[in-house]
Formats: sequence, C-alpha cells, structure tokens
Amino acid sequence: MSRSTVWSRLSESFLMALAAIRSNKLRSILTLLGIVVGVFSIIAVTTAMQVMQDSIESRLNSLGSNVFEITKFPAFHAGGPGWWVKYWNRKDLTYEDVTRLKNDATLAGSVGAMIDKGGLTASHGQQITNPNVDLLGVTPDIFEAQNKPIGEGRTLTQSDLDVDRLACVIDPNMAKALFPHSDPLGGDVEIDGIGYRVVGVIKDQGNVLGEGNPYLMIPLTTFFARYGHRRSLDIYVQARDQKEFNATEEQVEGILRTIRQVPPGSPNDFEVISNASLIDQFNHITRYVRLGAIVVSAIALLAAGVGIMNIMLVGVTERTREIGVRKSIGATKRNILMQFLLEAVVLCEVGGVVGVLLGILGGNLAALAFHMKAAFPLEWAIIGLVVCSMVGVTFGVYPAYKAASVDPIESLRYE
Repeated sequence: MSRSTVWSRLSESFLMALAAIRSNKLRSILTLLGIVVGVFSIIAVTTAMQVMQDSIESRLNSLGSNVFEITKFPAFHAGGPGWWVKYWNRKDLTYEDVTRLKNDATLAGSVGAMIDKGGLTASHGQQITNPNVDLLGVTPDIFEAQNKPIGEGRTLTQSDLDVDRLACVIDPNMAKALFPHSDPLGGDVEIDGIGYRVVGVIKDQGNVLGEGNPYLMIPLTTFFARYGHRRSLDIYVQARDQKEFNATEEQVEGILRTIRQVPPGSPNDFEVISNASLIDQFNHITRYVRLGAIVVSAIALLAAGVGIMNIMLVGVTERTREIGVRKSIGATKRNILMQFLLEAVVLCEVGGVVGVLLGILGGNLAALAFHMKAAFPLEWAIIGLVVCSMVGVTFGVYPAYKAASVDPIESLRYE
C-alpha cells in the first residue's frame, strides 16, 4: 500500500470522526468535560508555578553578579499556625552588624544594606503619585549589589549617611510621574511631609516583572532618623567573582554567627539566600502542590476515559447499520477500526486543547494579579496533549475493535 493511499484513508477516517463528533454535540461536550478538567488542573498549576519561578529568577537576575542576601526571615516557609514566632523572635539585623561585617569580610567585594517602607505617596508640586511608592533606606554599596546603575546624577555616598542628608535617588518610573516636563536632578520629592533632594536617577533598564512600584532611595541613617531603628535590615553581599562565591558565603556566615553570638552547633538566627537556595526552597514547597495536581488530573482523566469508552460503545450500537453499509461497499476491518479509534483520539485531543488553553489562562491570572511576566509551559502542554492521545487510544481501542468486528450482513438488518 502506497504512502498516498495510507494518508488518504487516514484523512478520510479523520474527517468522518469529526463529522460524528459534530453530529452529537451535546454528548461530545459532556464527554469532553472530564478531559478538560484533568488537563486544566495540571496545566493551571504548572503555569502558575512557572510564573512564580520566573519572577523569582528575574528578581535574582536583577541583582548584581555573585550576590547573596542575608535576611531575618526566610524567603519561603511551609508550616502550621504560629510558624512565624520562631523567626519573629530572632534579633534584628542592624546597621552595626553591617558595619562590622563590612570591616571583617575580607573576601567580599561589597556589603550593602537596605530597608523598605511601602504604600506611600510621593509628590512634587502639583504632581502626586498613587499610594504605591516604596521608600528604601540604603547604604552606598546597594547600587552595585542590586545592579542599579545611575542614568543621571550620582549615587548616595557615605557622606550622605554620615550627616543624615535629605538626599534621594529615584527610579525612572517616579522620574516620569513627578517630573514629566522637567529635569528631576535638584528637584524635591516630598514623602510624609519631608522633602528629599533628587541627586540621581536610576538608569532605565526595563522591568521584566511589569511596571512594578516606583521607589525612592534615601540614606539608611536618614531612614532611621525618620522611622526609627527598630527594624531589621536586608544585607546584600557581593563576592569578587564566581570562584570565591562559596568561600565568601561561608566566611560571611561565620562572621555573622560570631557577631550575633550564635552558640557552636546551634542553627543560624538569620537566613542566607542565594539563587540556588531560593529555587531549591521554592521547588521543595511546590512539589506537593504539583503532586496533588497530578493526582487530581489522573483521577479526572481516568473517569473521562471510562466515559469515552461508554459513549463510544453506545455509538457503535447506534451506528451498526452505518458500519454495515461501509463494509458492504468495501471498507475493511482496519478502516472501521481506524475510524472509531481516531474518533476517540480526536475527542480527547479537543478536550486536551481546551484544557490547555483554560489552564494557561487560569495559571497566568497570578501573573496578571502580581504584575509578573506571563508564562507558557510548553513542555507540560505537550505532555498533556500526548496523555490525551494515550487516553483516547487506551479507552477507544475496545469500542473500535467491537465496531470493526460487526458482521456486515447482520448489521444491514439492524434497525
């Protein structure tokens, strides 16, 4: 049999399968629901997980090279009620800790610190922002550690910290919002009744997570003078190069344990967060979510497969005379088998495509809600469609075999 003949027969069987599905729309839709639910659940979860993971990786990529972060609280935690008490009772990371660490960490290229206060409103003259401004108290090294090059003006300096200067560096979003028709350098931005003189504007590098909140960076000591010292800092340490990254991390961890008087053998009372550790924590926490989605999908697809087999068997009975007519004009047992098997596969694939589309849409609601970049889990979408084909073949082969085994003479007598 030539290739063109095989392709012609497959095309004919495929078109007949589509015609059979269209002729029983309500039945087909009800049969598809199980497939749609099964594929939707796994695609929605994997899409949402990919959105979150992409945002984490983007956040890490926004840091300077070879940077790790030290915080009071972990980036992620899965625990019961009251889990936060353990971390809340830890001592705050202080400016004194940062100063001593910077002096003692000989392997570190730079040591910066940051603290933030969000949900503020900034103004300049008649221009006022929404109440979504982040006010960041920082030390000078933070610009390098967080990969925030200056586009105009200068960064904050140690002299700004020494005298609690009311100086600030603003991001491009705030510059556009408050200074739409003028040069922001030398202008004043007012927050909570305090005016800060703009000495620099961050270079516009685009934002992989969407627009993001506008922010204002002021000297850390100025922040303390305005909002108090009873806050824990986030510390950013940059190793000189990738080869010294692990050694720098170990040295900083040891120095901080000494500064904070952590007893030998006791766990750290701070968190060391790097690219690898953050991704590992995220994958560990979401592993059970993915597993749950797979279990739900498997149950839904199993139920859908049984439903497809049942509907196909009913269809074989209803179309007995049609099968007899086809056999009487030359259709072989293989042709009938292929027709009904393709009908089951096409039915599953239609449900699979709908489930994938709804799953991607549902999973990306997280991206929309948090202004993150949308994700498309191509690998899982392909897996979902392949599984749908397997379900169609597995649960369609018996009805197809039964249809192919119908006696043509008896089927022509069937009413």
